Amino acid sequence: MKTYTTEQIRNVVLMGNTKSGKTTLAESMMLEGKVIDRRGTVEAKNTVCDNTEIEQLYQRSIYPTLFYTEYGDFKLNFIDTPGSDDFIGGLISAFRVADSGVMLVNGQHGVEVGTEIFSRYAEQHNKPLFLAISQLDHEKANWDASLDSLKEAFGSKVCPLQFPVETGQAFDSYVDVLSMKMYRFKDDSGNREELDIPAELTEQAEELHAELIERAAEASEELMELFFETGSLTPEQITQGLTLGFSKCEIMPLVIVSGKKDIGVKRLLELITLIAPHPGQTSAKTVSGEEVPCDVNGPASLYVYKTSQEQHLGDIAYFRVMSGKITEALDLVNVNNGSRERISALYVAAGKKREKVTHLVAGDMGCTVKLRSAKSNHTLNAAGKDWEFEPITFPPAKFRTAIKAKSDKDDEKLGEILNKASAEDPTIVVEYSKELKQIIVSGQGEHHINTLKWHINNTHKMEVDLLAPKIPYRETITKMAASSYRHRKQSGGAGQFGEVHMLIEPYVEGAPENTRFKVDGKELVLSIRGREEHTMEWGGKLVYYNCIVGGSIDGRFMPAILKGIMERMEEGPLTGSYARDINCYVYDGKMHPVDSNEISFKLAGRNAFRDAFRKAGPKIMEPIYLVEVLVPSDCMGDVMSDLQNRRALIEGMSSEKGFQVLRAKVPLAELNKYSTTLSSLTSGRASFTMTLAEYTQVPADIQEKLLREYEEEEKDE
Repeated sequence: MKTYTTEQIRNVVLMGNTKSGKTTLAESMMLEGKVIDRRGTVEAKNTVCDNTEIEQLYQRSIYPTLFYTEYGDFKLNFIDTPGSDDFIGGLISAFRVADSGVMLVNGQHGVEVGTEIFSRYAEQHNKPLFLAISQLDHEKANWDASLDSLKEAFGSKVCPLQFPVETGQAFDSYVDVLSMKMYRFKDDSGNREELDIPAELTEQAEELHAELIERAAEASEELMELFFETGSLTPEQITQGLTLGFSKCEIMPLVIVSGKKDIGVKRLLELITLIAPHPGQTSAKTVSGEEVPCDVNGPASLYVYKTSQEQHLGDIAYFRVMSGKITEALDLVNVNNGSRERISALYVAAGKKREKVTHLVAGDMGCTVKLRSAKSNHTLNAAGKDWEFEPITFPPAKFRTAIKAKSDKDDEKLGEILNKASAEDPTIVVEYSKELKQIIVSGQGEHHINTLKWHINNTHKMEVDLLAPKIPYRETITKMAASSYRHRKQSGGAGQFGEVHMLIEPYVEGAPENTRFKVDGKELVLSIRGREEHTMEWGGKLVYYNCIVGGSIDGRFMPAILKGIMERMEEGPLTGSYARDINCYVYDGKMHPVDSNEISFKLAGRNAFRDAFRKAGPKIMEPIYLVEVLVPSDCMGDVMSDLQNRRALIEGMSSEKGFQVLRAKVPLAELNKYSTTLSSLTSGRASFTMTLAEYTQVPADIQEKLLREYEEEEKDE
């Protein structure tokens, strides 16, 4: 491979809706650069990018794939990203290391769900985009409708550089209004002839060329003055204006491509080298706020944006060189965990095809193997540098499920598999919930999680079940209640004895201490000897009062009583959920001079608390989530109706760039598989986020149902 400078490198995200033709276009790009010697097809399952078994099974991209091509004096790194929102993590990680993007649009459908969603993410990450209309050789292709849908979605940013002569099966040529030439393709190998524009297309070409000049002139005051003076701009000045407008995300150049017939691919690569920014024009921010320029003369530093595992190779780390030069045998320090790493081998990657290189300069991308502890989001620096680049922020999970191995003996192995899956794809979040006694796996959608299940079943040969996750309810009380419990056990030798009298009431933040209570019609006045306030890990508080007078319970047993109460708070008396917000007064009891011990008083305290809790107007609290749905206006009624059926409280609506934003508070119990339902209602065009808002009391009928279910569970056990 030739040696390239930072200025000769371009890093580009390749994106588009499923079936827009990204993988096929990638094949033609690599063929143009002689990275491969024949073009694979999705149908033949021999493409560079969709190279895993599951991608070939579904015939769609699931993982982001790094590939490169060479064009003239340039090296172009691309990351082919999945076309489904369920695998959005691949696009987000690609945006971190790329400087621009190509948005592929299917000429049969125009702007689709993925086009809308991915362009929003591009805008959030401030990445300029080329637009490329593909598949104009299909009989149902419609150039005008596709162009109209793009202008409706992106407005005046859309800047056509080309238009087709014909669409459908006769599609073999296009007019380029930047060069003002027509290109006709002789075969499916990219061989073209450059022709003058036919007379019948001249007017259309001149009209678009004039618009192009005006758009280029608007990019800077200098170009605008030249335009006013001369009435036109030179080809070099037009390119300069496009470059400026593109870098400011004000212009989206629109081109035509057919990966299948290799039409327009060479021109797209050329335009990327002319217009897209090179890495040296960018800088990266560290967590401390320092701006690090992409300078080959700076200290060596790389950022790992993705890791994966391959049989026979082990862990592979994909990275971008952020500064300096990375060479073989270079020693670096992982700033995230302090470990030292040696770069044993360096590769440039085209899917699973890897070519060994001796070095990579600032701005270039590649991969290495056998790093000991480098993971996604880690920064590796030359000794003496403590740069830590900002981590990738992934969207919050939208789909959660419980997962369980069919065989208990596989539990430990399942944990290892899930942890590795999460390391490779950080949008898979794995949590063992001690509260719910379940492993909860969260992801971006049902298809995302089903893909994980496929891997566990087929790659690791383990059978697992996906189950509805339990809901993390909370239990508390609404009134005061008192109870006593005597624990007595005698079975030869030393016995067990402990008796505890207890009173509980709701804890209210800022309320004054209470010492007077009515119990069974009699007034009870307590003398507080000690107070301990405990903030619970799961929220809320327990305040424990020692009100023992006269030595009815020895002080050494008070911690044991508290331990028993804490155990019952951790497994609430109603449904086994966590309990919270309770004042607990221990005011009397009895001891035995021989048989009393800590275990006796722990059990007495635990059971006295349970009995008092059940008499204190107990209530179950459920988690309520604030759900924000970004929904097309024409789907608003269906989405709102569905939310109301989920016991949602609609809080407000607003509009955002052609979409409606619907805000509602919804019980978590009603959100199971909501992402799947929302996708079905809106044909995949809506997206949503959910964040915990509060806990509120469940309706009476649901509380009764939960109590019955818990009783049945206890009977079964």
